[in-house]
Amino acid sequence: MATDSITYFEDLAVGQEASLSNTVTEAVITAFADVSGDRNPVHLDEAYAASTMFKGRIAHGMLSAAYISAVFGMKLPGPGAIYLSQTLAFKAPVKIGDTVVTTVKLVELLPEKKRARFETVCAVNGKPVLTGEAVMMVPSRPAA
Repeated sequence: MATDSITYFEDLAVGQEASLSNTVTEAVITAFADVSGDRNPVHLDEAYAASTMFKGRIAHGMLSAAYISAVFGMKLPGPGAIYLSQTLAFKAPVKIGDTVVTTVKLVELLPEKKRARFETVCAVNGKPVLTGEAVMMVPSRPAA
């Protein structure tokens, strides 16, 4: 994933958006389980998952949340921005083979503290699977 250039607080405007697309694979779910330590069988065991309300394996909800972090760190605001808070509302499961489109939209600038508030949405086939709101601390442009 290529890193976009740094966006300074002074360059931000309400309404700006950025997105990334990620396809969830068996390997991604296994790697996320290994990194997170979350080995819940609903993510890893097809026989178990088939007996749940999901009728099959689902991705970790926090995997989709990690995709939000990727947009912030790589796209908007980009390198140098620091996560301060994030709310998450899980709306629907993500399954192997789904492509998650993650979009962040700037909804408010808080100049006194160089903070920016964003709406965050992860969607599969245009349907939100995760929604929330984040606050980021964004670096100021260096003095010349």
